[in-house]
Amino acid sequence: MHRVTLQAGRDKSLRLKHPWVFSGAIAGVDGSPASGETVALHAADGQFMATAAWSPSSSIRARVWSFDAREAIDDAFVAGRVRAAVAARKPMLDAAHTGCRLVHAESDGLPGVIADRYGEVVVVQLHNAGAEAWRDSIVAALVEATGCAAVYERSDAEVRALEGLPPRTGAAYGTLPDRVRLLEGDLSYDIDVVAGQKTGFFLDQRENRRRIRALASGRDVLDCFCYTGGFTVAALAGGAQSVLAIDSSADALAQARRNTAQNEIDDTSCAWREADVFAELRKLRDSAKTFDLIVLDPPKFAPTARHMEKAARAYKDINLLALKLLRPGGLLATFSCSGGISAELFQKIVAGAALDAAADAAIVGRFSPGADHPIALNFPEADYLKGLLVRKKA
Repeated sequence: MHRVTLQAGRDKSLRLKHPWVFSGAIAGVDGSPASGETVALHAADGQFMATAAWSPSSSIRARVWSFDAREAIDDAFVAGRVRAAVAARKPMLDAAHTGCRLVHAESDGLPGVIADRYGEVVVVQLHNAGAEAWRDSIVAALVEATGCAAVYERSDAEVRALEGLPPRTGAAYGTLPDRVRLLEGDLSYDIDVVAGQKTGFFLDQRENRRRIRALASGRDVLDCFCYTGGFTVAALAGGAQSVLAIDSSADALAQARRNTAQNEIDDTSCAWREADVFAELRKLRDSAKTFDLIVLDPPKFAPTARHMEKAARAYKDINLLALKLLRPGGLLATFSCSGGISAELFQKIVAGAALDAAADAAIVGRFSPGADHPIALNFPEADYLKGLLVRKKA
C-alpha cells in the first residue's frame, strides 16, 4: 500500500476513530495512489493509524476502511461487512415489513455505500472513490447476503462529482420486476427505483409514518412535500378527516394517488395539489386556511455546512408559515434531512419561526430514523434526519 503521512497534531480525529481525513491534514504521500486505492495512514511519528480509500479529487482525501493493521481490505473484507450489516437488519424484515436500509455507509464500516431493500430488489448507491473501486464485490456480497432477485444501481447523487466520478444507473444484477412494492405493516407502496428520489422512497421515515398515522385521527391534515404519498397514505389510513397533499412533481403526485388507491383507502377527503410549497403556503395563509396537523418534510436544503445560511432561511420560512396555518392545539411535524443543519440549530430555527409567527408552542416529541439507519458514535455526521413534533397552545 501507498503510505500517507499526516501533519503533526492532525491525527486526533483518527485516534478518536473518526473515519475521515481531510486534505489539509496530510503532510505527504508515498507515490501516486489511484482513485479508490487502499492506502496506509500514518501519524507524523510513523505510527500506523488506519487503512483507507484514497480520493484524490475530494477534500475528504481518505476514508477509513479499518483501524486494524492486521485486516486486509479485499473481497472477504467487503463481504464480511455487508453480511454483518444485513444480519443486523434481520429483525426489521418479515412478511409484513419488506423494506429497510441494509447498509448505512460509515455507520456500517462501508464508507460511501448505501443499500436499500424493497422486497426482492436491493438498490445500491456508491458515493465515493473507495466504494466505486469495490463495486463488483459490493454487489456480489449483497446478492449473497440477501438472496435478492435483483440489484439496481442508483449512483447518481451529486456528491459523486466531488469525487471525480460520473453518475451511473442501471441493473447491476438480475432483472427488475415489472412492479417493485414495499410493505409496511398493512400498508403498501409502489416504488420507482429507476427515477424516484434517493433510492426510490424515504425508508428513514418508516417509524415516523407510523407515528403520523397514530396522530391523524379526526384531524384536517396538510402534507407538504408529499412526494409519493408516504405520510398522506399513513394519515388517511389513520382516520384523518381530510388531507391536502402538496408537491411540485406531477409524477410524484400521480404515484401518490396510485399508492392511495392500491391500499383501498377512500381518498374523497384528500386533495392533491401540484404546486411550489413555499408559494402555496402563502396562498393558504392569505385565504385563512387552517389545519390540525401539518407535516413539513422538505428535500435537503443544506447538503453541506456552506449551504447552512441559505437553508436556515428556507426552513424558517416554511415553519413560520406552517405555524400560522396551525389551529390552536394543533400539531406540526417538521423535519430536516440536511446534514449541514444540526439538531440544535434546527430547533433554534423552529423556535425563531414560532416567535415571528406569534405562536405559543412547545416541543412534545422528536423524530429520528429507525434502527436501520444507525448513527455510529464515532461518526455523528450520520445523524442527518431530525424532526420535531410541536404543539401550538390552545
